[in-house]
Amino acid sequence: MSPNFQQFKHLHQSGDLLVLPNAWDPHSARLLQGKQFSAVATSSAAVAQCLGYEDGEKMPFRDYLFVITRILSSIQIPLSVDMEMGYGSSDEEIYNNILKLIELGVSGINIEDSIITSSVRTLREARGFARTVAFIRNKLESAGLDLFINVRCDTFLLNVENKAEETHHRVKIYETAGADGIFLPFIVKEQDIAEAVNATRLPLNVMCFPGLPGFDVLRQLGVKRVSMGPFLFSKVYGQIDQFIGNIAANKNFSSIL
Repeated sequence: MSPNFQQFKHLHQSGDLLVLPNAWDPHSARLLQGKQFSAVATSSAAVAQCLGYEDGEKMPFRDYLFVITRILSSIQIPLSVDMEMGYGSSDEEIYNNILKLIELGVSGINIEDSIITSSVRTLREARGFARTVAFIRNKLESAGLDLFINVRCDTFLLNVENKAEETHHRVKIYETAGADGIFLPFIVKEQDIAEAVNATRLPLNVMCFPGLPGFDVLRQLGVKRVSMGPFLFSKVYGQIDQFIGNIAANKNFSSIL
């Protein structure tokens, strides 16, 4: 068991809230480490945009691996990777991609229970997705490999009908399949968060989103992890866009000096 994996797993079991920032390149990861964050994760959307791709696995996995490799060479804290849907058309291909991440030294992944078909995102059938999670978990255990599998459940992101009930139904299935954590992006209401925490024995991860309560409230509600998603990246590049506009409008460099 690698020290970084042990540390990353422990961060989900302590009494504190793991605030997990999302990086997009080695420099951003180094800056986040320098601000004393305990771990860092990638944002697939942010990395893809940096490389000129759209989100949704439009980025070739080999390109993603290059960025991940460079990030790992630049930091000492644990790294979790946003795997989207796994970057593979079969469970075996997804597992082989995960093996490459483990070989590099990645401590955890996110993998999501929705798919994108013809640019439309929909939920996968829960038990079918759970079989994918179980396949990954069983293969890892057989090989004696450690990885924190954070399952992203997209019921709130997609605002499905009866989302609370559907979330609780899926969470129980994913627990049994071997997930280590549950990630519910776009959940923001305190009652919904409290119900989700109580619906699972696994640590709950939420994401930066308008209306999300502050860290103290999240901690009181029982949330174990909160991530930034692509919001930090979007804010940074929004400011770059503003600076460029100021240079063009003012016909000088005063806005960046």
